[in-house]
Amino acid sequence: MPLSTSRHDSYILLTLNDPDKLNALSSSMMDELREAFTRIETEPELRSVILTGAGDRAFSAGTNIGELTELSESEARSVSARGQALCSQIENCSVPVIAAINGIAAGGGCELALACHLRVAAPTARFSLPETKLGVIPGYGGTQRLSREIGNGRALEMMLTGITVTAEEAFEIGLVNRVATAGDALAEAEALALEIAGLAPLAIRACLKAVILGTDLPLAEGLALEAQLFASLFSSEDMREGTRAFLEKRAPVFKGK
Repeated sequence: MPLSTSRHDSYILLTLNDPDKLNALSSSMMDELREAFTRIETEPELRSVILTGAGDRAFSAGTNIGELTELSESEARSVSARGQALCSQIENCSVPVIAAINGIAAGGGCELALACHLRVAAPTARFSLPETKLGVIPGYGGTQRLSREIGNGRALEMMLTGITVTAEEAFEIGLVNRVATAGDALAEAEALALEIAGLAPLAIRACLKAVILGTDLPLAEGLALEAQLFASLFSSEDMREGTRAFLEKRAPVFKGK
């Protein structure tokens, strides 16, 4: 199977499972990812998702170039739309999606990582959008998400030169949240998932919604969205539990209600 799935207490681990091909994003792998994230939305007890690649060489080396060589212009538009839809589905996931980047994240693989809410890199991780070397540009949202993450200048440098960015460089420019000190990106991502699982689930989901939807809104509309989401939490049991626990100087027990 191009994608393996394992359920843990509070999170689901999705593993791109084609290490011999550096976990390239084949059509079948993208189909399975789309189906997996559709199922995730039906699991209210879930607290987060971790997305990683099998083996220690690559998170994903990107789109299977062999599938692109004979595409017509209209077919290429469909491929781009399909990749963009998958990345948007991940970005709009109702629970945090953490990328555990264990090696190469190139092209579509880098775009897939950019669609995740949080990114943890192994020291050996490498990032690039080298499409201009092939005569094309990133087509799964990379031109838009990368510039939003690290600014136009740095994003354009990566795209116009096709350079490869190391894990430490990625951390310095804000492309990743953490570099795993022990070298194990998956273990670091799992620790982060457990940290998130201890917080109020409804508040976590509201934060995601406020930031993802608010990014594309004028400030006044973004503030209105924030106020709406803030107020909506005051009818939840979790809000009452969280404030009560704070006043009683004890750990809260959140139920996602």
